[in-house]
Amino acid sequence: MIEAKELTKKYGSTVAVDRVSFTAKPYRVTGFLGPNGAGKSTTMRMLVGFARPDSGESRILGVPFTEVPNPGRHVGVLLDASAMHKGRTGRETLALAAMTMGLGPDAIDRAIDRVGLTKKEAARRTGGYSLGMRQRLGIAQALLADPAVLILDEPANGLDPSGIRWMRDLVRGFADEGGTVLLSSHQLAELDQIADDVVIMGGGRVLAEGPKADLTADGSLEDLFFGATSGRGREGASA
Repeated sequence: MIEAKELTKKYGSTVAVDRVSFTAKPYRVTGFLGPNGAGKSTTMRMLVGFARPDSGESRILGVPFTEVPNPGRHVGVLLDASAMHKGRTGRETLALAAMTMGLGPDAIDRAIDRVGLTKKEAARRTGGYSLGMRQRLGIAQALLADPAVLILDEPANGLDPSGIRWMRDLVRGFADEGGTVLLSSHQLAELDQIADDVVIMGGGRVLAEGPKADLTADGSLEDLFFGATSGRGREGASA
């Protein structure tokens, strides 16, 4: 489970995240939506300890992320697939991550197979990867230890239609087996198919939250998104 309570983050005089609260539950995919600059990425960075909130708190599996023992074993995170070292091969990237988690080579092989990278692709340096391949490698790293929670920021970026369908099936299957998924995406049609719950942000605030079936009883997720964000208020908050 992921719990955010009154999270607030300021950069100078700009309020990027303003008292954001929501819950993402096991066995469910929570779609995290909002226009550019809504505060989604900043919120996700606070959830995993990459940014410190000015006020409020968050918990993953009942404790702050920084208190989760060997967090990579329990929480899989993909925030920026382009941040990986371009001089390392895909396998080397995963091997370093596995080493920090105390995992063996079998975990690396399983993760590579699970995301559909070939042995030849895994042996290439990531600087030559397409965006879609980097996304797959980043997801492989998030899945290395079979975590209980996945936090994914725009994981479908760079994926072709078959890759997007693969991503949808992977995320849905992960949740159906008891995992908690928080997924940020601009692919509204895809999220409409897999999201159980929805959190919509705008101007650093939560504009709508709840089960998708309740929030979209009279329309689609796209209708809900544009209806919620059309009057979102402050513009230009940092993402």
